[in-house]
Amino acid sequence: FSGTALLVVAYVGAFTCLFAAVIGCTQDDIKRVLAFSTLSQLGYMMLALGVAGMAVPLGYTASMFHLFTHAFFKALLFLGAGAVIHAVHTNDIWEMGGLAKKMKITHLTFLIATLAIAGIPPFAGFFSKDEILAAALAGGHPIVFGVALLVAGMTAFYMFRIYFLTFLGPHRSHHAEHAH
Repeated sequence: FSGTALLVVAYVGAFTCLFAAVIGCTQDDIKRVLAFSTLSQLGYMMLALGVAGMAVPLGYTASMFHLFTHAFFKALLFLGAGAVIHAVHTNDIWEMGGLAKKMKITHLTFLIATLAIAGIPPFAGFFSKDEILAAALAGGHPIVFGVALLVAGMTAFYMFRIYFLTFLGPHRSHHAEHAH
């Protein structure tokens, strides 16, 4: 019932999702990028809870919706990362490359999960992030909305960075050349 407490939750969530997304953009370890992405998305969920209120309860449902969609595409991303790490014996994305031809199913599932977390329609992440953005705007929080929109773009950036460096382009090491 406290608008002040909800505002604190919204701003802490906004800070968390932005801070973790910035760190995710700087990491070279595939699992670290996914881990900081998880922190960023948890901040996104808290942001949604903070912009909710008795008058505009959309943030509550948007947060839960994003929790569920995130669980599925992040599980798929970690499974794909585990398969890639097992195949190339390294976590460094700069030592990967060209794995789309050698790991076709992993490539396809990782691409689907990347599209989902990046918020590309018609994948689930688009709808859950859209609801969070709508909740922030409807609740009268333009700064939180702006941060959430920026973080959505940053998420797409670091996820496609992983995807392109891991699966496309030339092999950048003997690890990727001898992937199994």
